[in-house]
Amino acid sequence: MAGPLAPFTPIGLHRNMSVHSFHLAAVPVHRAVGALLRPPSAPGLRHIEVLAGMELGAPVLSPRRMQLRRLAVFAEWDDEAALDAFLTQHRFGRSLGAGWHVRLEFLRRWGTVRELEHLPTETGRTDPTEPVVAVTLARVRLPELPRFIRWGRPVERQVRDHPETTLALAAMRPVRTVSTFSVWTSSRAMTGMVFGRGEGDAAQRHSAAMAERDRRDFHREFTTLRFRPLSEHGSWQGRTNLVPGG
Repeated sequence: MAGPLAPFTPIGLHRNMSVHSFHLAAVPVHRAVGALLRPPSAPGLRHIEVLAGMELGAPVLSPRRMQLRRLAVFAEWDDEAALDAFLTQHRFGRSLGAGWHVRLEFLRRWGTVRELEHLPTETGRTDPTEPVVAVTLARVRLPELPRFIRWGRPVERQVRDHPETTLALAAMRPVRTVSTFSVWTSSRAMTGMVFGRGEGDAAQRHSAAMAERDRRDFHREFTTLRFRPLSEHGSWQGRTNLVPGG
């Protein structure tokens, strides 16, 4: 299923800006490995992260932890025309086009990853009641990997099981790139999770992990990006309308 998310899409606002996209697709292993080792290039493609899917909260030593046949791809484009051309004309793009993706308007950035540091810290005020998409991208310090896993897995479960997420997953590219992707019913719900608002010990997992990161950073680079979903396309594992309001 495809279509604009009319209740909260600001018509025309994104047309003169770069557009981001997040994709989920099942692909043959050889094609997945090729894209992981050598990410594709295309006209109008500003940056792309190709990652192998992971199940949030899965055991470290588990086939669910790194799923080569299930790719997660995050990209920035000059415009939607460049994205459309990639999905229809590029071999790897056609593989992504057979899956699910959401087109995104950038809103805010915390932290820095070199390839995305050109994005402003924020683009303006946002409605706390509108749906949002959050993407994190980290380059992990390898000596800190055990600590990162220890503190990160409880947060993964917290996000996965949160009643206000409609989709939450993680992805990785060996050996040091890790990403998360989550769709929230509202930015208020997302920030409430981040700052530990809620009852019970589980509500404090994210804020406790942030405090531990501040004590000794897990990462060489880390950023959290917030987006407004623009339109949703395709299906993933039989599911459609994964974005509220779609």
